[in-house]
Amino acid sequence: MNSFVRHGRILVLLSALTACAPVITAHGQQPDPEVLAEIEPGKSSRREVGRVLGTPSTQGVFRENVWYYMSERTERTAFFEPKLIERKIVAIVFDGEGVVEDVVTYTENDKKDVELVSRITPTAGNELSLLQQLFGNVGRFAGSQ
Repeated sequence: MNSFVRHGRILVLLSALTACAPVITAHGQQPDPEVLAEIEPGKSSRREVGRVLGTPSTQGVFRENVWYYMSERTERTAFFEPKLIERKIVAIVFDGEGVVEDVVTYTENDKKDVELVSRITPTAGNELSLLQQLFGNVGRFAGSQ
């Protein structure tokens, strides 16, 4: 067997082995714990938080005085669905003066399942069968001349 074929087989074997290695992906922005520790409730201002942590991932919709920094890490092996390794949400709550009131960290353990409700909105009118829909307009319109 020549060396080209032997090297080709080794290359194919190595490619197959590395294709099964898990790939870890990070999304969002996770504040560094040391930097997060610099934020002191009752002392740090909104401007300081923005300077230290950067722009938040999102702001509160119902409570405009909350900034959220969200991040997650997933692991994907070959063609399988990604598995969640870690999800973190850091919420910075400000008082009415723009001073940090509280810093809260949420993880996957803090999640709450929400049951979705599926409803059908009734519409006004008649329920028509397929035949009524197909032949309902036969003879209804007079020919225009």
